[in-house]
Amino acid sequence: KLTSPVATEAAWLRSAGWPLYALVDRFGTNATLDAEANCIAVAVYHEARGESLEGQLAVARVIMNRAASGKYPSTWCKTVKQPWQFSFVNPRTGAFPYTDFESASWRKAVGVTRLAVANAVPSLPTDCLWYHADYVSPSWGRRLNRIEKIGTHIFYRA
Repeated sequence: KLTSPVATEAAWLRSAGWPLYALVDRFGTNATLDAEANCIAVAVYHEARGESLEGQLAVARVIMNRAASGKYPSTWCKTVKQPWQFSFVNPRTGAFPYTDFESASWRKAVGVTRLAVANAVPSLPTDCLWYHADYVSPSWGRRLNRIEKIGTHIFYRA
C-alpha cells in the first residue's frame, strides 16, 4: 500500500519534533475532505470538539475501526449515520445538525481527520470499537474490556 502524502509529511514533521497541535493546525488549514472523511470530521466536531486532540483522534479512530471491523457498515458515513450509534445524528433520517464550517473547532476536526485517515499519528488499537462519555453508564460497557480514558470518553474493545 502506498503511503499518503499526509502520512509522509506528518512522519517527517513528527520526527522533527512537531507536537500534535501543530500537526492538526498544519493539516486542518485550507484543507478539503472527500465525502467519507467529511463524515468522520463532522462526528469529531459534534462528539469531541471539547476534548483534547488525542481524544478527538480517538473518536475518529473508533469510526474507522468500526467500518473496517465487519460488525458495522463498511463505509465511514454509513457507520456514523447508523441509527442509535452517535447521539448527534438524527436516528430517523441520519441527518447531521448544523456544523460551523468557519470555526476553529471545524478546522481542528479536519486536521484530526486527515491525520487519522492517513494513520499518521498513533492512536487506539484497531479492535477498539466503542466509547462513551464518563458521565453515563451504558449496560454494554460492563461486557467490554476498557482500553483507556481520554478526557471524558472511555474507550473499549470486546
